[in-house]
Amino acid sequence: MINNFTRLLIVFWCVGVSANENKIAIASAHSLATQAGFEVIEQGGNVYDAAVAVAAALAVVEPAGSGLGGGGFFLLHRARDAKQVMLDAREKAPLAAHRDMYLDGQGLWLKQKSQQGALAAGIPGLPAALVHLSEVYGQLPLSVSLKPAIRHARAGFKIGARHQRLIVYRLPAILNNPATARMLLDNGETPKAGAVLKQPELANTLSLLAEKGRAGFYAGVVAEKMLESVKQGGGIWRQADLDQYQVIERQPVQGEYRGIKISSAALPSSGGIVLQQSLNILAAYPLPEMGKIERMHMISEAMRRAYHDRAMYLGDADFVEVPVEQLLSLDYAAGLRRSIRPDRALPSAYLAGELQNDAKGRNTTHFSIIDQQGNRVSATLSINSPFGAAFLAEGTGVLLNNEMDDFSSKVGTMNSYGLVGGVANAIEPGKRMLSSMTPTFLESDRHIAVLGTPGGSRIISMLLLAVLDFAGGGDPNAWVQVPRFHHQFIPDRIQFEKGGLTVEEQSALAAKGHQLKEVRYRYGNMQAVQLDKQTLQLKAASDPRGEGAALVR
Repeated sequence: MINNFTRLLIVFWCVGVSANENKIAIASAHSLATQAGFEVIEQGGNVYDAAVAVAAALAVVEPAGSGLGGGGFFLLHRARDAKQVMLDAREKAPLAAHRDMYLDGQGLWLKQKSQQGALAAGIPGLPAALVHLSEVYGQLPLSVSLKPAIRHARAGFKIGARHQRLIVYRLPAILNNPATARMLLDNGETPKAGAVLKQPELANTLSLLAEKGRAGFYAGVVAEKMLESVKQGGGIWRQADLDQYQVIERQPVQGEYRGIKISSAALPSSGGIVLQQSLNILAAYPLPEMGKIERMHMISEAMRRAYHDRAMYLGDADFVEVPVEQLLSLDYAAGLRRSIRPDRALPSAYLAGELQNDAKGRNTTHFSIIDQQGNRVSATLSINSPFGAAFLAEGTGVLLNNEMDDFSSKVGTMNSYGLVGGVANAIEPGKRMLSSMTPTFLESDRHIAVLGTPGGSRIISMLLLAVLDFAGGGDPNAWVQVPRFHHQFIPDRIQFEKGGLTVEEQSALAAKGHQLKEVRYRYGNMQAVQLDKQTLQLKAASDPRGEGAALVR
């Protein structure tokens, strides 16, 4: 029989555990977004409310990477019932879109039309995702979760050096749209780092979303202004596009690597499939026992084969049949492994016809959240190129994406990230374009990790290197600092970040037949958090290549 004193001790212990379990780790690409997440937690929100706050704040304070005019993927885990789901908020092709919409009369690809201006924009998914996440998984109304984002949009925030650099990068496109130029530039000039960016029209749009939910964006005055602006800009959106947009709950890609459970993004993201396929190929090799050059060679060869299959087979599974089970089977991985020579790189031309291109891109955003109960969110969001299509919908403050460029506008032609695609990713009305965004969970006997990164076609290879570091015992600070290299089948070369390989390493890889190219900058902006299941200790890390913030409270 339990006496009163023992009962008091039990109550005291339970309160202590409860308070302890409320601790949370958040890592995002901007300090104001990370703080927005904690602000909502302090008002009684859960990790999903925090995710709404962080995503909305990033749409305001990191407009080069994401926004209400874009979309993304939210990977969720709910501890009380072990529910795991991916919210697919990927943009969709307008209903008036067609396969040849970016080709001229001679069948040549009109690159600028798929990358700049209103015609480049898919139907946005982020606003619908914020509503869905709040209503289905959150505890607070949108009016509370969106408050930090509304405040930063109205009062303004100081832009950083990265924001300034990306404006310079997209300056010609920005100048091509007067509304975009008025919002982002200072009398037609690049603003100085530290200048205050105010977005009152975006604050009004966010307020309508907070008040009316989905109808605050996909209907009413905001929808009317977007449709008129897109029409004037040569786009093809219609009200039916906005009416029909829906977030889809999908089953994540599940896999395993050396005892580590992996959950990652499902189609229309290629991330989970390509990541798991790479790991399946590598699982038979004793990577920790190999020399560094041999290990890098094997990893690059695994990447080459997985990215080859991405180009050949992957697309929106609601529109095309994708052999997912085969691609993820261990027998299939064993077959691919048989073509890997330990002493020599196999040219990509042996896998498929070789193409040449040097296109690149590098934007998007990511955040990771976990609490001590194991509830977690890994979210990668994007408007594609920095500042998307560089097209502002007049009167809304909404920068539109240029995600239509992620379709295969012409089979075998590379997009702005140098990725090729086949008929599986061809443009169709209402179809979701293939993505490389790879929000991911890892779980070992001891740890749970939540991670992801921006980086275009290099996202998956960055996650692969981080998973291997996790398998080797590294923590979040280690994963975000791993030197990065990448192979995506076409172009046939290992790309590596500035300073990522020594001269000796480059020579050794070249001796195995690899072509190499150093990227002129350090790429990626990984955000990672981890829970120790035994001690309940939380860790968080933000990529030193970026300007983010990772905190535990």
